[in-house]
Amino acid sequence: MSANNNITIANKWFDAFNAHNLENLLALYDDNAQHYSPKLKIRQPETNGLIKGKEALRIWWRDSFERLPSLKYMPTRFIADDKSIFMEYTRQVKGEDNMTVGEVLEISNGCIIASRVYHS
Repeated sequence: MSANNNITIANKWFDAFNAHNLENLLALYDDNAQHYSPKLKIRQPETNGLIKGKEALRIWWRDSFERLPSLKYMPTRFIADDKSIFMEYTRQVKGEDNMTVGEVLEISNGCIIASRVYHS
């Protein structure tokens, strides 16, 4: 995959996420993808912040979308190469302060195989 292809995947990711469209979001991921997030450590401490597989991703995002119906991510910067993309974005939820987030997507054969979220 080229850097431009990975940017296209990132844009599809934001479109699906902001529409809270689980099926379109999950379609971007490999069946065995892994996802790490500090929020997972808080909401699901037994995971130590890491979940694996599309079903775990579905459960995580479904819960997020149901709990936070106004949740949106506004991209501010992409840095991409042929294997990954770093996405910086602003997390917006009504009634909460905005949060700057960094996330890395590792991509292989056109699918996200791993994602890692970083924020303070």
